[in-house]
Amino acid sequence: MKKKRALAFLLTGAMAFSMAACGSQQETTNTGTSSQAETQTQAEAGTAAEGTTASEGAAAGEDISADITMWTYPIGSFGDEETVNGFIAAFNEIYPNNNVSVEYLDYTSGDDQVTAAIEAGTTPDIIMEGPERLVSNWGANGKMLDLSDLWDEEALADISATSEAVVSACQSTDGVFYEYPLCMTTHCMAINYEMFEAADALQYINDDRTWTTENFEKALQALKDAGVAQENGIVYCGGQGGDQGTRALAMNLYNAEFTNADHTQWTMNSEAGVKGLQQLVDWTQEGLLSYDAGAQASDELQLFANGTVAMTFCWNASNEAQYASVVGFTPYPVAFPSESGIPELCGGIYGFGIFDNGDATKAEAAKRFIEFICDDATQGPLSVASTGFFPVRASFGNVYAGTDDEARMEVFAGFGPYLGDYYNVTAGWAEQRTAWWNMLQQIFGGEDVQTAADAYVETCNAATAAASN
Repeated sequence: MKKKRALAFLLTGAMAFSMAACGSQQETTNTGTSSQAETQTQAEAGTAAEGTTASEGAAAGEDISADITMWTYPIGSFGDEETVNGFIAAFNEIYPNNNVSVEYLDYTSGDDQVTAAIEAGTTPDIIMEGPERLVSNWGANGKMLDLSDLWDEEALADISATSEAVVSACQSTDGVFYEYPLCMTTHCMAINYEMFEAADALQYINDDRTWTTENFEKALQALKDAGVAQENGIVYCGGQGGDQGTRALAMNLYNAEFTNADHTQWTMNSEAGVKGLQQLVDWTQEGLLSYDAGAQASDELQLFANGTVAMTFCWNASNEAQYASVVGFTPYPVAFPSESGIPELCGGIYGFGIFDNGDATKAEAAKRFIEFICDDATQGPLSVASTGFFPVRASFGNVYAGTDDEARMEVFAGFGPYLGDYYNVTAGWAEQRTAWWNMLQQIFGGEDVQTAADAYVETCNAATAAASN
């Protein structure tokens, strides 16, 4: 069941990009779901927030006036004030009385900021991130509004044509949509091409950018023998930032699975999971890899960009664009190594949710903004391209066609067929993230790997059970 869901995700996503690559940028713009005028009509016809009446909020077609706030994690250029202000200015050309103020979060302290806002009753109207936060955390805890009215037949069909998994991930187990998606991606790792070339280690990477665990170890040994880097690579475990990289690394080494098919149990204490974790410990003891109990992905990425380490375990199309101007070498994206040679990569889905702040007028204005950013025929593709990822709407086609990014993005599109199950939506996700890096610190500190993995899974399953009740 799990593999079938993953395969559907892979095939539809890869097909969408490959077919779109044959079109032009003009076709991409013209095949959007609506014009700006049509988007305005759709937004004005929207319903008030659940639990309120139209008279309490904005009547259909009424030119409402509202000041709304948006918090966004650094998803591509949505972490850039100039870019976001440009999007807001375009929105205000249609809705001049809807004012949007923005606060920019990071992955080091962002979750704590949101938690504090929830406890204080000062949450923003809109927040941008993925289903693991919007659906399985804040939505499951009753903090988010139901966005089912945004998921009309047209949107559902368009997004389903790209990936049924995106549709599934954006709704709770009882079918309530807490997220409206904009884009998706596949996370991978990357190497310093010149360092690998100097160490004669490129021979261990296949032409399709995959490699086996055995050949990964050979490459690590070649790098160490050649002495081309201060460190080959760092398993960072100082927090949850970029933890999809360390999870994918440990999981793939011996083709373990992170959860069961129904996302009700965590399973990295399996024989394959423990073997992968033990392998990481062994490699650090042999000097083939390093670990840093105080580092997160942002620290590791900076060391990679500086040319200090030969690889990063936290890479994707957006990161490549972000670091393009500061690296003095060729970052070469590759899949995570796996025993079978067929990796299962972690994915990312990014979009918007609305906190239930009890104000129907603001909720209506927030929906208008989300529809404009995600669905507008002109703005939608621009929004997607600014993230450095791929559209969830099939009708947007290849948003990079005819641009300087077209060839680069084709490389990342090539990882689509390896995209695995979106286990991020498992209940108890937030608790799992903390338990994961704590467990890594324990095993690198000398604790028995099986014992630490069992305790990690016990903690995660307890959180899942509690969140599911």
